[in-house]
Amino acid sequence: MYKIIMFDVREEEEIIAKEWAQSHQVELTLRNHSLGKEDFDYIKEYDGITISQVAQVDDSFYEKLASFGFKQIAQRSAGYDMYDLAKAKEKGIIISNVPIYSPESIAEWTVLMAGNLIRKYDLVQDKVKQHDFTWGPPMRGRVIGDMRVAIIGTGNIGIATAKIFKGFGCEIVGYDLYPKDNLDHLLTYADTIDQAVSNADVVSLHMPVTDQTYHLFNYKQLKKFKKGAYLLNMARGAIINSNDLIKVLDENHLAGAALDTYEDESHYVGNDLKNNKIEDEVFIQILNHPKIIYSPHIAFYTDQAVKNLVEGGLNATLDVLKTGTTDYRVN
Repeated sequence: MYKIIMFDVREEEEIIAKEWAQSHQVELTLRNHSLGKEDFDYIKEYDGITISQVAQVDDSFYEKLASFGFKQIAQRSAGYDMYDLAKAKEKGIIISNVPIYSPESIAEWTVLMAGNLIRKYDLVQDKVKQHDFTWGPPMRGRVIGDMRVAIIGTGNIGIATAKIFKGFGCEIVGYDLYPKDNLDHLLTYADTIDQAVSNADVVSLHMPVTDQTYHLFNYKQLKKFKKGAYLLNMARGAIINSNDLIKVLDENHLAGAALDTYEDESHYVGNDLKNNKIEDEVFIQILNHPKIIYSPHIAFYTDQAVKNLVEGGLNATLDVLKTGTTDYRVN
């Protein structure tokens, strides 16, 4: 019987994991904390490992895990930018992810946040809480169906997002390094990002963080957006230069932004900091900015997504143990 250890387990995930272990006849140990050096003393007895890492993984972990006989780390998310894939591969460690767990969950949140921005929901609620039931130009929104939406990254999540916007009647323009052949009914591809964003009323980002995309949306790029456009980022925080976004919003070039992620979010997401002072001045500006809606990497968070992430990480772990590889390896 294989022995797998699962870190970063939330209480709601336990029953899903235990049911999976029973049906696959695997001995499964659950830990609610992240894998740390203090765990090295006892994890040697396990065959496989799955984690839900947020912060950057220390390079020494790969060598240490390899010395224990581990062949893999199964990340329970689509993103894997917290790993050094080359160093992991050098030590014989396969990194896997869960590339598709519920594109619709993230797409729905993306469009809901766009609606909140466009229809000035926060402003309306602030007035209602003050028992001010009047309305005026600052609260006036736009018809979403009359807007042009740019989808930057037409993978599963980008396509799901495009479909919902299309249902409103929006014109959709897409950009991707590898355009798909079967999307003519849904969108028209632009040749460049500049072309895609220049006339878009809404720009929705659905791309990973790479050396090429890190801070891709800096001041220069953001100024190429149509004046008055809205920016949506439910992907990775580091593809946007946060300081530059704030500057462009303050200059009234962009009308608003909805962010489900922040480039230094590992210090905050998943932590209850009600009684702690946040020292990150950029993050404080994002949280308090009147033109920004921020959510703590929660766009994915539905019943279906949680189940798929738990089972996806465990399935990938078992694949490597049984066959030496997995379809979901990323290195």
